[in-house]
Amino acid sequence: MKRFLSGSRLLWLLGICLTVSVFLASCHDDDDHVRPKVAGLMAFNLAPDKPVVGVALSGNELNPLPYMSYTGGYLAVFPGKRYTESYDAATGESLAVDTPTYQPDKYYSLFVTGMGDAFYNIVVEDGLDSLSGQAGKSYIRYINAIPGSGSPAVTVSNGKGELISDHPAFNTVSDFTAIDTGAITIDVNDGGDIHTSRTIAVEERKVYTLLLTGHPAGTGNDSVQIRYIPNAMLTLDSTADNAPKAAE
Repeated sequence: MKRFLSGSRLLWLLGICLTVSVFLASCHDDDDHVRPKVAGLMAFNLAPDKPVVGVALSGNELNPLPYMSYTGGYLAVFPGKRYTESYDAATGESLAVDTPTYQPDKYYSLFVTGMGDAFYNIVVEDGLDSLSGQAGKSYIRYINAIPGSGSPAVTVSNGKGELISDHPAFNTVSDFTAIDTGAITIDVNDGGDIHTSRTIAVEERKVYTLLLTGHPAGTGNDSVQIRYIPNAMLTLDSTADNAPKAAE
């Protein structure tokens, strides 16, 4: 099936930085009209052979996403059961269709994954409202978006030892884990074609997603890589930025 951009958008950006309580509240305007409650959605293009991916909810399009980029923050979307489609932005060809239910005042991530002729929309509730800012602590999670990777060993460690040790299958999204702030090393190894590592610094009260992406046969931008993005800063501040961002 093919589809093309209509140009309509009913989505507006909430921003990366969220309040400590991490909620989306209904409010009143000057005429005391009640605005509907909304859900928050962050979308990612993790499909190595799709240079630009589009995402639409019930026909309303998000900004096109280059490979390894994301929306840069949570977009406010109307809650309920929504027809959610990812598609090749260059050809309009549909990649994957799902109908998840978005609850009001909840935050979600949508990862477009896969390659070749098999693509997926992985929609997860992020559970940010269950996280609390703590002195000296950060939160991390990861997604294994490496097609054909099987279940590689994924470890996260710091100077004190291992923080995470797992063998996630393709398309697995872990829960958020509280860790000590500072330098951490992420290692992904399947004992064969995949063996990569990276050291990053995580900051106090920030929430991160680690993106394990690319594919084992890749040699350039599509090679296996470890990227990361900040989902939220558990503070009282909030900002907005509508430009898609590349994972670091």
